[in-house]
Amino acid sequence: MISKELVEILRCPACVKEKGGLLTLNRDAWLICQDCGRKYPIVDEIPVMLIDEGDKWVTTAAASLPVPPPPR
Repeated sequence: MISKELVEILRCPACVKEKGGLLTLNRDAWLICQDCGRKYPIVDEIPVMLIDEGDKWVTTAAASLPVPPPPR
């Protein structure tokens, strides 16, 4: 499980410079950007914070995200 302290300091790499990029933890498996809606999977307790990875899931509803996220 990812620590609460880590979630508090991580930011969306696509939004951090312009909007803040605040992330929320979803079902202990995803980080969701509150600004752009990109969704970053947490694989083996490591957040995959690549913009391309977040883009893959941007149109998927949070309730429809697979748990656990698929391996890369």
